[in-house]
This record gives sequence, structure tokens and C-alpha cells, in this order.
Amino acid sequence: MNDDARPQWPTRVSGAPRVLILGGTTEARRLAAELTALTPAPQVTTSLAGRVGTPRLPAGEVRIGGFGGPEGLARWLREHAVDALIDATHPFAGTISFSAAEAAATAHVPLLALRRPGWVPGPGDTWHDVASLDEAAAALPALGRRIFLTTGRMGLAHFAHLTEPWFLVRSVDAPEAPHPPRMQTLLDRGPFTLEGERALLRSHRIDVLVTKDSGAAATAPKLTAAREAGLPVVLVRRPPAPEGVPLAADPQQATVWLRDLLG
Repeated sequence: MNDDARPQWPTRVSGAPRVLILGGTTEARRLAAELTALTPAPQVTTSLAGRVGTPRLPAGEVRIGGFGGPEGLARWLREHAVDALIDATHPFAGTISFSAAEAAATAHVPLLALRRPGWVPGPGDTWHDVASLDEAAAALPALGRRIFLTTGRMGLAHFAHLTEPWFLVRSVDAPEAPHPPRMQTLLDRGPFTLEGERALLRSHRIDVLVTKDSGAAATAPKLTAAREAGLPVVLVRRPPAPEGVPLAADPQQATVWLRDLLG
């Protein structure tokens, strides 16, 4: 969004509006940058769960750590006089989304969910949709023996009982046990390139890709590389989200929602 098209924040007698972003995603960082660049700017705080050792910090204020459930989050919203809450967490961070919905209702704070659209299969894709990591693990023995696992380090326990396949696990931080016994770890952080993903699949002789439907453009090249190589993809569907919460597909839509809310 250029400067001419950027919405102007409404002037408030009581000072700048206070916005809490539940972050940890690229969209959350972009939204924080968008909001703090407004003139006048709202007071923006982004909350990070603290699961990544060296997170990319967004613009504005940052807090790290949990709130203590929905009651703790509702208390934080009231104590800090928050005007709007935006849930921009990862699509698979389901617990915090339900906590946000409950806390927002308790504290009477408007809530918006910023959710990137999910991935859609194209011609040539061979996708196996599953509802959970356990279902993903159950599907693997029939699909291949060299697995590229990109579901994050927190869920490796679901694959720990698979002793025959070999796993290439890519994550930001080093995984901890339990995990599959035959495993190589690749510590890396997106965005990833199509050329790099092609080379990775070839060099490690991958025959199955396992991933979550995160919908991120930064990690989508692996799906294109798998399609080109004719590899099956085990795709874990997103968990249920709270009902009745308005949605924004990108930071620009979220900014417009805030402008309309507080204007």
C-alpha cells in the first residue's frame, strides 16, 4: 500500500487507539509495520508465544509469553485499555484462537482474525488430505520411504513410532525427542525458492512431502517442486476455528477493518 492510499488513523481525544496483535506470522509483522507507519499511528503491541528461540520482531511494542488462558488475556485487555484485538497467529495455533475469542467476548473488545487463505491443489498435484498428524503418520508407509517433513518441530512425536522410513525434518529451531529414529534435521527459515526446493528434493531423494496447510507464500515452492517431481503430498487440514469472528485475508483488509471500527 503506497502512502497516498494508506488510510489515516482517526484522531481520538483520549489518545492513540490501543491495538493488540497476537502474532508470530509474516502477516502479523506486516500488519504491525502497516499500523505503526500511519499518521497518526495507533499504539501497537504484538504478543509472541515465545516458541521460537530467535523470532523476527515486528514494529511497535513486543511482549513474549502466554497470558494464562482466556481469563488472563481478558484481564490484560482490560488493564491495558485495548481498543481492538487481532488474532494473526498461525492457522494451526488453534488454542490461542479460541482463547482470543473467549477473552474478547469477556472484555468486550472487538476481535478480528487475520488468516491467510489455504492452499488449493492444481493440475498435476497428488494430495492426500488428512485431519491430523496421526493420520499423516498412518498414511506414510503406503506412500514412500524417504519423507520430507515440514510440519514443525513440535509435532515430531506423532511420527516417532515409524522406524522404517527416513525423515528429513526442516524447522527453525532444533527438535527435541521424541522423534523418528531415522532422521536428519535441516535448520532453516523461509522464504524458500523453487530452485532451492527442487535441489533439496533431488539431493535427498525425497519421495513423499508432508506439510500443514499453512497457506504461506513463503513456503509454497515446496508444493510446486513436489508437483514437478510427481511426488505425493500429505496435507494436514487446518483445525476448526472459532465461529462468528470476522476475517481478513491480508494486512490491508485488517487495516481497513480497524479504520472503520475506530473511525
